[in-house]
Amino acid sequence: MDRKTSEVPRYEQGPVNDLCREVDAWITTTGVRYFDPLTNMAMLTEEVGEVARIMARRYGQQSEKESDKVKDLGEELADVLFVVLCLANQTGTDLQTAWESRMLKKTARDADRHRENPKLR
Repeated sequence: MDRKTSEVPRYEQGPVNDLCREVDAWITTTGVRYFDPLTNMAMLTEEVGEVARIMARRYGQQSEKESDKVKDLGEELADVLFVVLCLANQTGTDLQTAWESRMLKKTARDADRHRENPKLR
């Protein structure tokens, strides 16, 4: 489902859905409409690249240019999150339910895995 109108999605309660509602309100009042999903996918790739640049230079072995030192990792991560929320909204994906399901699966799968990993001691 490609949401290009101002119809209000029906979200259940939860912090992820609160963010989805906030993004939808911004899109419908300020952003005019959602970009198509493929454009948003390309934008997500760009934003993840900006996060990767900061990580490689600030926390990895690449040197950081003076002009890169002012870039804020939090803002770049927020850009990634914004586009992910747009994609969820416009495709009708219930990201809150998906998040809860993923966390349950990870918890069951990794209950002892990380504690027993000698590399993490």
